[in-house]
Amino acid sequence: MQVSVVVCTYADERNGDFVAAVESVLAQTYDPVEAVLVVDGNEWVCAQATERFGDREDVVIHCNDDNHGLSYSRTRGVEAASGEVIAFLDDDAIAREDWVAELVAGYERTDAIAVGGRMVPEWVAGKPGHLPDEFHWLVGVNYEERLEPWTEVRNTLGSNLSIRREVFEEVGGFDEQVGLTGDDQIQAEETELCIRMFEAFGKGVLYNPDAVVAHRVYDYRTRPAWLLRRAFWQGYSKRALESLGSEGPGDAESAFLKHLAVKAVPKRLVGLVRRPSLDRAAQLCMLFLLTAAVGLGYLYGFRNW
Repeated sequence: MQVSVVVCTYADERNGDFVAAVESVLAQTYDPVEAVLVVDGNEWVCAQATERFGDREDVVIHCNDDNHGLSYSRTRGVEAASGEVIAFLDDDAIAREDWVAELVAGYERTDAIAVGGRMVPEWVAGKPGHLPDEFHWLVGVNYEERLEPWTEVRNTLGSNLSIRREVFEEVGGFDEQVGLTGDDQIQAEETELCIRMFEAFGKGVLYNPDAVVAHRVYDYRTRPAWLLRRAFWQGYSKRALESLGSEGPGDAESAFLKHLAVKAVPKRLVGLVRRPSLDRAAQLCMLFLLTAAVGLGYLYGFRNW
């Protein structure tokens, strides 16, 4: 089973991280693996990628003439790929050397149509004391307490997701209306894709926590203002999905809110009373603020969707 890993990039300042991401793909223990590099409208980055990787037989490079956004770039990457399975890795992430092997294990042991794995943080400036674990997903990291190994989920995070090529093509690839493009902050391209996949095939994404990718969390992404803005646009994205008729199996957001109310908040309150600390107080405060920001974004979404 050949696996093609699509890695998209566009910014000059991310070129070093992009190279590290690609090299982590080329260092996989599984074979055959093909790295498909998509540069979204940046001639300098395209030239750098071609100079570094252009002579490798296991690398395909595609450069968009203009900046079209992540969804467009990922779909172009799939078109340029030759693998039976397509995996996606962000340009600020590093795949563990057995990542592809663990993804393939999901297809070999089940009739899965898509397999995803676990995102772990690589805190560039150290783990912030104010960010609650329940909202690690805002910075592209799994909140493990609500995930069961080897079960089907609606979707995994977009930097640790693989899909059978025939399934991807059958559902028509990513919808460019719901991908990040410039100032457009709809942040749900993989969710929307997986919902359509479920509607077409009646199956979700198989979750294998041993398929591990480390996501670099830069300092600016841990600042309260950035986190609140991100949470707001996540709520907005939820409303956009509903408007597009893409709600998917169950309601993951309602289940998350129930988990916060029934388990997470009471547990944190007890912990704060028993072992008071500034970090525990800050995390409890941020938990409420981030939840409110998501709700406000959802309500704001009614203006446009």
